[in-house]
Amino acid sequence: MCNSLAPAPYRASPGAEENPDARREYPPAPERLPVPVMDNHTHLDFRHGLIEVSVRDAMDSAEAVGVQGAVQVGCDLESSRFTVQAVEADPRLLGAVAIHPNDAPLYAGRGELEAALAEIEELASHPRIRAIGETGLDFFRTHGEGLAHQRHSFRRHIDIAKRLGLTLQIHDRDAHDDVVQVLREEGAPERVVFHCFSGDEELARICNDNGWYMSFAGTMTFKNAGNLRAALAIAEPRRILVETDSPFLTPHPHRGRPNASYMVPYTVRSMAEVTESDLAELCSRLAENTLEAYGSWD
Repeated sequence: MCNSLAPAPYRASPGAEENPDARREYPPAPERLPVPVMDNHTHLDFRHGLIEVSVRDAMDSAEAVGVQGAVQVGCDLESSRFTVQAVEADPRLLGAVAIHPNDAPLYAGRGELEAALAEIEELASHPRIRAIGETGLDFFRTHGEGLAHQRHSFRRHIDIAKRLGLTLQIHDRDAHDDVVQVLREEGAPERVVFHCFSGDEELARICNDNGWYMSFAGTMTFKNAGNLRAALAIAEPRRILVETDSPFLTPHPHRGRPNASYMVPYTVRSMAEVTESDLAELCSRLAENTLEAYGSWD
């Protein structure tokens, strides 16, 4: 069941003929969740659809369907600076700051990586910045010499998270074994979140054994994502989170269209089906896990 229209801030203006591509229109709003949850990974500064939506409007739309808060995530200096501004502007937001693994080689190539990491650490001192992320390894988009810079950056982010007592949000694309190896070599922070969990049952078992969180996005609703559903089915209930990674990874049945935090209920309902859970009980568990991972929004 869903409403016939997207929330008002996400609707295109009548007669917007200059943007005729319906695939760039935001999907309809889902039915409200019975118990509020949080979107633990979103990029409110990224624009993907027809409409530019303010932080306040985005969170109002999310709250209307039972998504009471979100973690706004930085992936370079510009977006990390935006994150600090956003968490100061809206109390429904907490933040994460970092240099994305695919950006680390770019900063390194300009001789700016260490200065960028120093600024990330400075931004992370804000009381509403609760995580260092997204950081990690990406073997899909980065190759060759850039991988050394990725690894160095990842290790430096782990160090920052540990020294500041912050959660580590991991970006792991086609690099499961290497991410785990680096975490073991460096010593993982107390709280680790595998953002947009992309592994299988083997990685889920590793996360279970180490007490690492697995954050599931709209990808787990895709027809070809049997590995994610299998991983979710064996994940310890205390270790699962939900996210959008918006404006990307829109859940089924709206895959390919822009995503936003108000879309979380689609993924949560799919998670309830996979885990054979009562929806309200799953929502309560997700909210509790998110608070344990990031602390209070108050």
